Amino acid sequence: MAEMSEDNLRKLQELQIMEQNLQNLIIQKQAFQFEENEIISASEEMKTSGDDVYKIVGQVMIKSNKQDLEKELKNKRELIQLRLKNMEKQENLLREKAMKLKEEVLKDIKR
Repeated sequence: MAEMSEDNLRKLQELQIMEQNLQNLIIQKQAFQFEENEIISASEEMKTSGDDVYKIVGQVMIKSNKQDLEKELKNKRELIQLRLKNMEKQENLLREKAMKLKEEVLKDIKR
């Protein structure tokens, strides 16, 4: 079996870094998805609650205005959705680059 060229070794290292970045991105994305689900759950719970609503700030629970809290949750969810959309674009771009690099390496190895 022929030895790998320096270029292929560099490409393999680059591919490993891309895969690590992809894993990190997926973990971050999952954290944002979890946070979005928490916001959805809180919003649904607020619909069925009376006028008395509370929010946790640090280790203290504070009575809040329901409309203000609904607006805050809505804005927070929109921000998270925007971040998730950007992360999905990054993820797709990284996957495409990794696939191209993988194909190049495999093509060079077969030679």
